Amino acid sequence: MPYLPPFIAPTRHSDADSALAQVRAIYSQQINHLREAMQRFVAGDSLPGHVRACYPFVRIHIDTLRRQAELENSGLSYGFVSGAGRFETTLTRPDLYSNYYLEQFRLLQRNHGVDLEVGTSTQPIPVHFSFAEHDHIEGVMSPDRRHLMRDVFDLPDLGAMDDGIANGTWEHLPGESYPLSLFTAARVDYSLHRLRHYTGTAPEWFQNFVLFTNYQFYIDEFVRLGHEAMANPASEYTAFIEPGNVVTRRAGTPSAPGDALGAAPPRLPQMPAYHLIRPGHGGITMVNIGVGPANAKTITDHVAVLRPHAWMMLGHCAGLRSSQQLGDYVLAHAYVREDHVLDEDLPLWVPIPALAEIQLALEHAVADVTGFKGADLKRIMRTGTVASTDNRNWELLPFNTPQRRFSQSRAVALDMESATIAANGFRFRVPYGTLLCVSDRPLHGEIKLPGMANEFYRQRVDQHLRIGMRAIEILRSQGSQRLHSRKLRSFDEVAFQ
Repeated sequence: MPYLPPFIAPTRHSDADSALAQVRAIYSQQINHLREAMQRFVAGDSLPGHVRACYPFVRIHIDTLRRQAELENSGLSYGFVSGAGRFETTLTRPDLYSNYYLEQFRLLQRNHGVDLEVGTSTQPIPVHFSFAEHDHIEGVMSPDRRHLMRDVFDLPDLGAMDDGIANGTWEHLPGESYPLSLFTAARVDYSLHRLRHYTGTAPEWFQNFVLFTNYQFYIDEFVRLGHEAMANPASEYTAFIEPGNVVTRRAGTPSAPGDALGAAPPRLPQMPAYHLIRPGHGGITMVNIGVGPANAKTITDHVAVLRPHAWMMLGHCAGLRSSQQLGDYVLAHAYVREDHVLDEDLPLWVPIPALAEIQLALEHAVADVTGFKGADLKRIMRTGTVASTDNRNWELLPFNTPQRRFSQSRAVALDMESATIAANGFRFRVPYGTLLCVSDRPLHGEIKLPGMANEFYRQRVDQHLRIGMRAIEILRSQGSQRLHSRKLRSFDEVAFQ
């Protein structure tokens, strides 16, 4: 017999706040059951059965369909369902997602005039996802005791956390509810744990605007600017977080409980993240994804569950046109996807459109930071197609066949990550953009040399990073609801943003 906590029956709510309170109550009860059972198991106790706890769910019933065009014309690209039926999703971490859940709940009630049903689902919570941030109690167990865990607790089930909803391949079965969210609770928890592993920081620190880069030089400058902001008592940013959850508070700001638990790791994680904190998660997160499309896909697969308002790529590229100079900027308005890591999730025939809000913000930011306008701006920034490849040494292929394809596609720049980040933004409905800086011109005999590269980096990294941060300021001033474009909605889109 399963060892379960007391059952909490479903309840109906006409108020979003009371619905969220019930989600909190169910989640807290279920997680505490798992943690207490795990502590007993580690201590060597025999438990009365297979330990099980389940995620809370939220559900709505739609009997009459309000015209979708009317809802879309209201200015939002989310917050409503596309047909009649029963819609639901499992939920996790209401402490982290409280504001997000409240917004989604309120929009559903406003747009459809329905009650929210909240209850305990049948989807088990894997015991690994119940550990608190600094819990490592499983490390004191013997190998035999750890092996026994699979007989006593539910472990992560990959069958319950695939991306079929986001990919548009999920198929409705008779009697089954339609999804409300792109991600189930188990899929969210899986990514939250992966974020800790890859970035060295807790998911709680991630901000709603994310910059990705492929060079440590940008991170070094971001760290410098972060500490500079913390030394300014009037800064709009309240804290700066580094790997190991090392917290630096703004001058004059008291420390918070838990700050002292942070410690710099002995070595940096695979894709270290840094966070400039602003109230309401309105600050900036920057991640060094390293080199290659596999890293770009991995990190965006997981950041997507945090539902950021935008992410952008700032990095270096090869300039493919003779008119370009080292240090010129490239604003991507299309992508050639020769990275291949998303071929199974997003077919190559799917176009990845440029998003006007991001494009305009990046262009305005370049003008603001460089001081160039009009024709002068066009001399240092080119808008065009960016090709991303999974072969860093494409120049060495026989007969240089990639060069012909890049020419046919009208590509003006080449890198290894930008198309992946944009395509995963499209796939997960996260607004995306790319601004690259030309660091070499291999087709024209201008390759990077150590001395030349150092001079180039000194001249451009600071300016390029400030452009990205300025673009975020512009986007933030427009409001988050404007950023989530209807271009990213499918025919039968889920209600949650």
